[in-house]
Amino acid sequence: MTKEILEFKTEVNQLLDLMIHSLYSHKEVFLRELISNASDAIDKARYESLTNADIQKDGGEWKIKLSIDKAAGTLTISDNGIGMNKEEGIRELGTIARSGTMEFLAKLKEKSPDDSTEMIGQFGVGFYSSFMVADRVVLISKKAGTNDCVRWESTADGTFTVEDTEKATRGTDVILYIKEEEKEKYLTEYELRRIVTKYSDYIDYPVVMDVERQKESEIDKGKKYTVTEEEKLNSQKAIWLRDKSEITESEYNEFYKHVAHDFTDPTKVIHYKAEGTTEFTALLFIPSRMPFDIFYKDFKYGPMLYVRRVQIMEHCEELIPQYLRFVKGVVDSSDLPLNVSREILQNNRQIEVINKNLTKKVSDSLSDMKQNEFDKYLGFYKQFGRILKEGIHFSYEKRETVADLLLFSSTATETGKYTTLKDYTANMKEDQKDIYYMTATDFEDAIHSPYLETFKEKGYEVLILLDEIDDMIFTGFQYGDKDFKSALRGDITLDKAKEEEKKESEKKYKKLLDLISTRLKGDVKEARFSGRLKDSPCCLVGDEGAMDANMERLFRSMGKDVPNTKKIFELNPTHPLIEAMNELFEHDQKSEKLPKYIDMLYNQALVLEGSRPKDSQLFASMVSELMVKDMKST
Repeated sequence: MTKEILEFKTEVNQLLDLMIHSLYSHKEVFLRELISNASDAIDKARYESLTNADIQKDGGEWKIKLSIDKAAGTLTISDNGIGMNKEEGIRELGTIARSGTMEFLAKLKEKSPDDSTEMIGQFGVGFYSSFMVADRVVLISKKAGTNDCVRWESTADGTFTVEDTEKATRGTDVILYIKEEEKEKYLTEYELRRIVTKYSDYIDYPVVMDVERQKESEIDKGKKYTVTEEEKLNSQKAIWLRDKSEITESEYNEFYKHVAHDFTDPTKVIHYKAEGTTEFTALLFIPSRMPFDIFYKDFKYGPMLYVRRVQIMEHCEELIPQYLRFVKGVVDSSDLPLNVSREILQNNRQIEVINKNLTKKVSDSLSDMKQNEFDKYLGFYKQFGRILKEGIHFSYEKRETVADLLLFSSTATETGKYTTLKDYTANMKEDQKDIYYMTATDFEDAIHSPYLETFKEKGYEVLILLDEIDDMIFTGFQYGDKDFKSALRGDITLDKAKEEEKKESEKKYKKLLDLISTRLKGDVKEARFSGRLKDSPCCLVGDEGAMDANMERLFRSMGKDVPNTKKIFELNPTHPLIEAMNELFEHDQKSEKLPKYIDMLYNQALVLEGSRPKDSQLFASMVSELMVKDMKST
């Protein structure tokens, strides 16, 4: 049998270096990770055995076994799961084939030692945690249903060896050669029993260990002899099938960490049994922190799907809508067939019923938290509000339910405070027809924006939306009988007096307005007088259905092609600057100053909407020139 010496990929080397040379205070999580890996391997073998008779015959009772050899200084974690062949051993243990590896390494370096060990499972690198307590790791594995076996070994020196070998039964043995300073702790029955009870009591398969016990001789009374017996260390009963009254908060928290690969406790536990035409048990968790990769294209979401305690899918996306993809947990159905496939799920009536049931249960739980535990809900919303609001865009029938869960900053709230759509509509002025909003990147900048001057004068509350996707989500949205209307787009006039004022100004300054339109013909769609300005001289607005400026900047930053649509240049007819420009125009229609002042106004409008001036250098020089003139005149 030929032994191959191979090098780890760069990111694995970096990871191993962190594992070995950093000081961790919770090294014991290595055992949790290896037992979880063994449980996953048995899940896969158990599922495949439903249709593969060769797997059914090989391996006996499903179980995970811990074996201590104090003479050799080894701890072995064995399972009779799916196993690996040589190619899989090289692929799975020589690389980290999961997106976000570099992000994980960066985050691992940022964390304190206490937090770092708890992050290990989150990124699918649990196997490598072995090197926190072992200076040599040997893995012997046989692929279920075949005779393919592999022996993998490494001392974390940058290389690993693989070779063909022999193994009597399917599954994997992970043999840890425990470091000298760790032997007293991790080669003792008591410590291993404690760790299993703490982290893996709920594992669906027996975690066993051979233990020595003193027994009294039945023949020679008074004398004792030593026997070795295999003893189960975990309770094994699936936590989601237990009665809620029997489960402690710490048990829920540990199970959540197991299924979510998270190191923090969940914000909310949802545990219930649905009965009726479709029966299932659900144990769901609302996390307290956002996964680093939740916005990645290949992010996998959805609860684990079990059918009569057999795991069918690790991530069943059909069970939960995408805007609730942060929800973790388990759903166990007694109605679905064991051989259910993803294709069958997509058109399965029972799955639709479960999906609707879970969606309502999660929505109701969030609503209850918002109503009765607002501080906790606020913490959740700061993490997941951006994801939750996607439901308005992607789920038409649930959009008002989702809308009632959202929190908004507004011109009527203080910094860090929030309102709801229910409160907003209850506080609307009698003559107010629409719900007004403004997209922005900063709350303080937004509330001082010239776009809101008339709204403030009328006492109309305006929602300040700070996420880049907000305009796409709320454009065209209707809450109750109230339309959402952007303060940055369209021709807004809030009262008849303003409308009459605009008409009079259009007559009075018609020639000046024509000059401005001609001067800026290449830059703006048109120049017109505004009904939204009170103190500022000008602003740029989009057409009613145009893309928001913040959205344009977002798409451009992503390298997307954005149509170059022209904005509307709005002028304040009551501003002294317009009167002064008109006087100059009437005195000398060919004045060289007029084009400069028009350009100056346009650049000012660009700055106010958050864009760069058309000609930054020219704009700066003109501002300097005006400052000099003003200072000399005083």
